[in-house]
Amino acid sequence: MTKTGQAHGPLACVLGDMDLVRPLGLAKIRCAVVAPGDSAAAHSRFTDRLLAWDGACDGALVDRLLRFGAAHPEKPVLYFQDDAQLLMVSRHRDRLAGVFRFALASPDLVETLVDKGRFQELADRLDLPVPRTRRLRPAPGSEAPELDLDYPLIVKPLTRRPPWDEIEGWGKAIRLDGPEDLRALWPRLIPVGIDLLAQEMVPGAETRIESHHLYIDPDGEVAGEFTGRKIRTYPLDFGHSTALTITDIHGEGADVAALGRGIAKRIGLTGVAKFDFKRGPDGRLHLLEINPRFNLWHHLGAVAGVNLPALVQADLTGRPRPTPASATARPGARWCHISRDRLAARDSGVPTLRWVAWVAGCEAKAIMPDDPMPFLRPKLDKLLARIPGGRPPRLAKP
Repeated sequence: MTKTGQAHGPLACVLGDMDLVRPLGLAKIRCAVVAPGDSAAAHSRFTDRLLAWDGACDGALVDRLLRFGAAHPEKPVLYFQDDAQLLMVSRHRDRLAGVFRFALASPDLVETLVDKGRFQELADRLDLPVPRTRRLRPAPGSEAPELDLDYPLIVKPLTRRPPWDEIEGWGKAIRLDGPEDLRALWPRLIPVGIDLLAQEMVPGAETRIESHHLYIDPDGEVAGEFTGRKIRTYPLDFGHSTALTITDIHGEGADVAALGRGIAKRIGLTGVAKFDFKRGPDGRLHLLEINPRFNLWHHLGAVAGVNLPALVQADLTGRPRPTPASATARPGARWCHISRDRLAARDSGVPTLRWVAWVAGCEAKAIMPDDPMPFLRPKLDKLLARIPGGRPPRLAKP
């Protein structure tokens, strides 16, 4: 055992945050985390090594990873949590495969699923249950087009990228209730400088968004899966998830899992993926997106009994799987992002005391009593900074 109490074996090299570090750590897998030195994951007891990095996912990071991987006699397993990391690993997979192991969809499928324009073309070709969509090109001097879509619509970028994300108040998407809204918005879209999608909106709140999470092994078999539903987002409309729950894959989540499995087979998916659906008023499921990467849901899945990152680690390193493919995640298990969910609960009208009790019962949070340093370390740093010569010890950096 190492000083962290975790088992020997290949490292997990994590491009991600605590919601990816925790499921690996709970499976006693040693983690090398690629993150800023002041991030929560840098101070976790599950983090054996820190590769301090606060830059872009670019060639310099690839070179850093290659040096790190080559320094280990057993290839580490590489994990990636956001679209930029996914694309970097996919586009450099031939070089990275020399010193890392990873579970990843095919190069063309990765590019197609990340780019919403290409995804829409795939959905049209395979007749996937995606809401009708049109591409927008707000070029200088252009005017808002007349769209053959039924309002209300949502407008969203083709890929998640800074020009859109940096505009305060826009969230993941913007709602348009009529053509006049598009005409009013158009002058604000032009300076953003990116192509966008306009999509018919599925009626209902964000709580009607359900998801299927699965890992398909190299033989094309489903090695593990679970389903879930959003409870709250912030902002409330088209915001980022702040509270989630596991659903019964044999009950209310059965049709979600069946549809996800069917689509995965049709597109030839391998590796991990998240299928996001929104259930319409008639009960029909509409496919919103497919993310072929690790994500914050994997923390909740792990504490509920289906640890997809640990299954990947086992398969890639030739070790026994921690759970059988038939394992079922416990319905009702909950995850929350405490600081953001406080705002979401406030805006949802949830009384503070009731929300505090709800948070106390959440099984998955980024900060947990068994791993307090991600919460305490920033406060300790501030305290020691006021003391002459005070400096806390640093994690080893390879």
